[in-house]
Amino acid sequence: MPATAVQPAKWNAADYAANSVVQQTWARELIARLKLRGHEHLLDVGCGDGKVTAEIARALPGGSATGVDASAEMIAFARKTFPARKNPNLTFHVRDARKARFDHQFDLIFSNAALHWVDDHQAFLRGAATCLRSGGRLVVSCGGRGNAHDVFVALRPEMRLKRWRPFFRRMPRPYFFYSPEDYERWLPRFGFKTIRVRLAPKDATYGGRDGFAAWLRTTWLPYVQRVPADLREEFIAAVAERYTTRHPPDADGKVHVRMVRLEIDAVKV
Repeated sequence: MPATAVQPAKWNAADYAANSVVQQTWARELIARLKLRGHEHLLDVGCGDGKVTAEIARALPGGSATGVDASAEMIAFARKTFPARKNPNLTFHVRDARKARFDHQFDLIFSNAALHWVDDHQAFLRGAATCLRSGGRLVVSCGGRGNAHDVFVALRPEMRLKRWRPFFRRMPRPYFFYSPEDYERWLPRFGFKTIRVRLAPKDATYGGRDGFAAWLRTTWLPYVQRVPADLREEFIAAVAERYTTRHPPDADGKVHVRMVRLEIDAVKV
């Protein structure tokens, strides 16, 4: 679920919603850790298509859920899919994760599969401190150091081929995978007490080469959108071929990707 990118991506919210089962599964694992009592006011940073925020709102009949995302396309999709008239305790706003400012309105800040798009995590933490009440909780899971290494191993040689090389010249860094050590330094600086910060390995599975290619198409936008639209599917197919040659589908036809999540649990002092 996107928050903000150095090179703005053009999101197809419907396509993302249809191909983000892995992200939703991980979000539900994270939600279970919140131990919601039903009256909290929660901010979801990088809410994407809104389905996870809406699921949280249903668990908060006496509270509320607010979703923010830097993508206007995603927020428009979320508002249309989960209209305010049917979801009175659910709202969505276009907001950069680095500039989220709410006056101590929230008991919880939640973010799943989003902050690795954000280049300045200290700016995010500065804003988070203004959003949370004293004693409020910050719960985050995002790509961490070493995330999706095998995908990059397939992607980079393809990018260097003569056919694709011109499209990737001077490409800025699109993702930001930090370590627990980074957050252990940053959290106290912005008034947070660390409960837990760790790297957690995850196994992401996709439905064969086509499912893997759909994931590339819908979430690896900083790369695939540098290729002209008429060549984009060819590029995606070439990367998928490289990846599945080295990591073929299992007996059930599933393609596996080794992911690493940075998990953060902290309290606003």
